[in-house]
Amino acid sequence: MISCIILNMKYKVIIVGGGASGLMLASLLPKNTTLVIESNAKLAAKVHVSGGGKCNITNSKMGSEYFLADKEFIAPALKKFNEKSLLSWLSRQGLEPEIRKETQYFCKNSSKELVTILEKESRKQSVHLNENVLSASKKSGIFFVQTNKNLYECQHLVIASGGLSFPKLGASSVGYDLAISFGHSVTKVAPALVGFTVQKEQFFFKELSGASCDVEIEVSNEICSGALLFTHKGMSGPAILDASLFWEKGKIKIDFLPAFNWKTIKDSRKNISTLLPLPKRITKAFLVQFNLSDKPFNMMSVEEIEKLKVLNHYILSPAGTFGYSKAEVTKGGIDTDEIEKETMMSKKEEALYFLGEVLNVTGKLGGYNFQWAFSSAYVCSRDLKGKI
Repeated sequence: MISCIILNMKYKVIIVGGGASGLMLASLLPKNTTLVIESNAKLAAKVHVSGGGKCNITNSKMGSEYFLADKEFIAPALKKFNEKSLLSWLSRQGLEPEIRKETQYFCKNSSKELVTILEKESRKQSVHLNENVLSASKKSGIFFVQTNKNLYECQHLVIASGGLSFPKLGASSVGYDLAISFGHSVTKVAPALVGFTVQKEQFFFKELSGASCDVEIEVSNEICSGALLFTHKGMSGPAILDASLFWEKGKIKIDFLPAFNWKTIKDSRKNISTLLPLPKRITKAFLVQFNLSDKPFNMMSVEEIEKLKVLNHYILSPAGTFGYSKAEVTKGGIDTDEIEKETMMSKKEEALYFLGEVLNVTGKLGGYNFQWAFSSAYVCSRDLKGKI
């Protein structure tokens, strides 16, 4: 039993979670109407560490095709508050993100720039840190939210508690638990945007730790392109992280030579490790696995060349992922069939809303998940402002 002083505090809106979506919503709602309850000692803990501390906020290529989600569900929010709307809002707050990797918008110096804005804007509301929500119920149109410190009342309850990734930053299942308590369905959750561990057949990948190359990965009818990084655990890098979003179990196919034309070397007298557009360390490791010697290409037999061409369609079954502690996000979550796409309000419980990562909406690497957090918060704010 938890011993605490029971207080009865009334608010128009209570937001469970002080992350990107929760703070964005708090900043958009009228002053002194809302309470944000955050289990951490500081707000936006996950924003602080995202993108290597630089925070990839959004992407100039935005659309439902970059998400693992019900496309019809996410389209309205992404349209009503798109990347241009977000950049314009940030500009009004004094932040001008810079574009990198052609399409990705990052904070200029550090994620603290975005966190500072979210903290500043949310100060017009009440914010309680180091407080854990234990349960929520509803009676006679009023929500009762029990924490480890207080009992609160509100007219509108918003769950913006995120997923299970980064448990050291306080991630928990509270959002899913609250959803289930109100009769919602939660689809299977799993780590996403995360590295893969490997089977015994690919243990040699671990010996390549630190090496990288550009690849194309085919997984569940999706193609993920970019860098693959070999690690002491297996595989990581942008292409692998995106592939993890679509992988359930079973095989993936990797093209280690996505733009290579074999005809350009058919008569070459140079050794294979020199000819292939891969780091020599990687090429030689694969030659050992294929039981091939590093020799001039024109001295290879047809059978040997066919063995080598497996690099264009190398098939493997990951053993698993690096887990929630290394995952950027959690895929799966609250079933969006049970949520109003125009407002993020529950179809099962009036005045109950769900935002961001806690929903069964997950974007690829590149700022998509932050955009969804902000877009879902925006459409929710429009609905709430008309009611409070």
